[in-house]
Amino acid sequence: MELVGSPLTATYAHPRSTPNKFLPAISTMASSYKNRFPYYPLPQTFSLPWMPRSYYKTAAINPTLAPFTKGVTPGKTLPFVCNRKDLFTRYTPEDWYQSNMINYKESENSRQKSELLRDDTCRMIQDKHQQTIKTQGESTKNLGVRVNDIGFWKSELCHELDEMIKETRALTDVKKRLERALTETEAPLQVARECLLHREKRMGIDLVHDEVEKQLFREVDIIKSCQERMKQHLDKAKAQLMSNRGAQHDLERDLANKQTAHRIDDKCHHLRNTSDGISYYRGVEMVDATITVPETWAKFTDTNIFRSQNDRAASAKVRDNIETLLAATAEEMWSQFNTVNFTFTNRIAETADAKSKIQIHLAKTLKEIFQLEMNIAAIRKAIRDKGAPLKVAQTRLDERTRRPNMELCRDPPQLRLVKEVYELDETIQSLQQRLRDAEDTLQTLVRVKSVLEHDLAVKANSLFIDQEKCMGMRKTFPITPRLMGYA
Repeated sequence: MELVGSPLTATYAHPRSTPNKFLPAISTMASSYKNRFPYYPLPQTFSLPWMPRSYYKTAAINPTLAPFTKGVTPGKTLPFVCNRKDLFTRYTPEDWYQSNMINYKESENSRQKSELLRDDTCRMIQDKHQQTIKTQGESTKNLGVRVNDIGFWKSELCHELDEMIKETRALTDVKKRLERALTETEAPLQVARECLLHREKRMGIDLVHDEVEKQLFREVDIIKSCQERMKQHLDKAKAQLMSNRGAQHDLERDLANKQTAHRIDDKCHHLRNTSDGISYYRGVEMVDATITVPETWAKFTDTNIFRSQNDRAASAKVRDNIETLLAATAEEMWSQFNTVNFTFTNRIAETADAKSKIQIHLAKTLKEIFQLEMNIAAIRKAIRDKGAPLKVAQTRLDERTRRPNMELCRDPPQLRLVKEVYELDETIQSLQQRLRDAEDTLQTLVRVKSVLEHDLAVKANSLFIDQEKCMGMRKTFPITPRLMGYA
């Protein structure tokens, strides 16, 4: 194996890299040639006959493969013997002369370029100075225009914000009135329901689905309908208030942004080259923090104002609808309240008239019962009075049956006695039949009396319910201002 050496301080583990470009040496000293030789890798099997065996070449190997020779330890340098007589000449005098000429020409070209550059630089400095003044003036002018634009939109936003705040307050007041009116409807609804509940305590035939009950049910339905409409408009008012507050929030946020931008741009507009606080901010021109263009910037504020105007118009419409609703519901409930009271008055008059007639019929019935009882007593007495004559006639017939033999004759007395017994028996039977009829009639009269008394009690109960309980509760009704939420 051929020995691979290294120059002086080089080691096997750290081979020296080959320079990229070889320039002719200027100094003739031997030290100037140190590490100046180019490296051309050659295969290990190729050797030059004129090249000494001790010449070196840099091996591009891994550190783990550094030791190639037995007895040589890594990191130990080998002696290098330089024999200048055996080396070939690297440059010729022509090369040396050509290198000097190249350097002279390059120096002259560099001076010419420098003179041209100085002249161009003077002109450029003047031009750039004028351009800088013009550009700064245009920037200042644009900032002034921008400040005026921001001021205009600020005034528009302030005006619209004031109008929106007024509208929101007005809608809030109307909403509170609507809530109070909705609360006021609970009392009439409770009264109507209690009237229906009390009227369920009527007895017997008086549990009739009369006009009063129909109007009470209608009153409950009207109040519920009014409440439902109030709740719907209340929900609309709440939703509109949320929309108003959203638009107001957008206006306030946009106005705050405009005020901040106005302050910043106004400060920028008044900045001069001699102002305090100016400084270098490297790379700030590369930072593009903008998110809009003038068209979208103006459209954004215009959209906010347009939305606020639409919300204000919708809010005003909601307020008008609530005012109309409050007036209509108050009128409907008052009208139905008066209708129910009128039907109650008529029903009470009818019940009172029926009660008085029942009292008259009851008095007549009681009188008739008394007379019929007297008649029954007379019939019974007449039946008792017929017992003695019947006993006499039957005793006579019984005694005559004891007559002897031929004396048992069907003579006129015998025939008359038999006829008398039959007549008395028929009289007693007719009186007894009349007594039964009288007793049946008395029972009928007693039953009629009981019915009349019960009906009288029913009418008195109905009259008490309608006149005392129901009309007692319906003496008061919320006044119209309370139903419209003013009180």
